[in-house]
Amino acid sequence: MEDIKARIHSFESFGTVDGPGIRFVIFMQGCSLKCKYCHNRDTWDLCGGTEYSIDEVLRKIEKYKNYFIPSGGGVTVSGGEPLLQLKFVINLFTLLKQEGIHTAIDTSGNFLITEDIKKVIELTDLFLLDIKCINDEICKDLTGVSNKKELEFAKYLNSIGKDMWIRQVLVPGITDKEEDLQKLKDFLHTLTNVKKIEFLPYHDMGRFKWENLGFKYPLDGIRTATSEDVERAKSIVL
Repeated sequence: MEDIKARIHSFESFGTVDGPGIRFVIFMQGCSLKCKYCHNRDTWDLCGGTEYSIDEVLRKIEKYKNYFIPSGGGVTVSGGEPLLQLKFVINLFTLLKQEGIHTAIDTSGNFLITEDIKKVIELTDLFLLDIKCINDEICKDLTGVSNKKELEFAKYLNSIGKDMWIRQVLVPGITDKEEDLQKLKDFLHTLTNVKKIEFLPYHDMGRFKWENLGFKYPLDGIRTATSEDVERAKSIVL
């Protein structure tokens, strides 16, 4: 198998929020979205990060197998946007599946369903799908792109029975409008393969990354979300 290299931002050895069990998490470098609330602004540059071969990544994963496998965990590829480096993920997941390791991808799903996308979907046990906002105009303002591809991505995963967790960052005054949360509920009711729905409270802890890179923080003045905000959203959608 060709040892394709990828640009990677960082690794997390004992992740507990990016899929079931303990996870080895690979944060890929590069993102095509421009989310105003992004707390990893330094992952956007497609030419940033550090280049790793599949063999180098597998050696890192091997060190932690005895921890994550007994926990029911596995390997999660996150970002940035992992599906921008499809060939690497396909080759990595092919080898992981040969070892019986659970695989997950955290993605915006903002991609057309190509043959390569179908291949990576086949090799992935669980998708953590970020629905940025069900309101397309808000989504475009918040992320720079329409939500149409990500909603079609969710529908495709549903059509083939692929497990997914749905995530949405709850930004007060932006993604927490009652009418939009109701529309999100209606959309999720059309899906039968959603195993978990998570509202991630917006915070501004990544502000310093924007400022260190010389950028103005886009959501200056927006308050952070509280546990009460999250509970309200859950009461509408769940």
